[in-house]
Amino acid sequence: MVIGTVIGSIWATRKEEGLTGVKLLKVKIDALGAKDTISDSILVAVDRIGAGAGDKVIITRGTSASTFLERPVPIDAIIIGIIDPEDQKG
Repeated sequence: MVIGTVIGSIWATRKEEGLTGVKLLKVKIDALGAKDTISDSILVAVDRIGAGAGDKVIITRGTSASTFLERPVPIDAIIIGIIDPEDQKG
């Protein structure tokens, strides 16, 4: 799993049939350190939980992401959580 920030939506009027009705978001992955090659990259993630621009999110990738929906779909990343702002902890 990785942490990122939603920076926008992706609109695709033509896409794989299994992705019909699936919301796609552009996410900037937070820097994870010098050894991590995903540092400072941007990816497209499926969103089923209602994340929006500016939200810090938890993303899972790979096989876990592609089997998370009810049907097999060709995806590499899915948002599995929205991180609560620090000032709301308590």
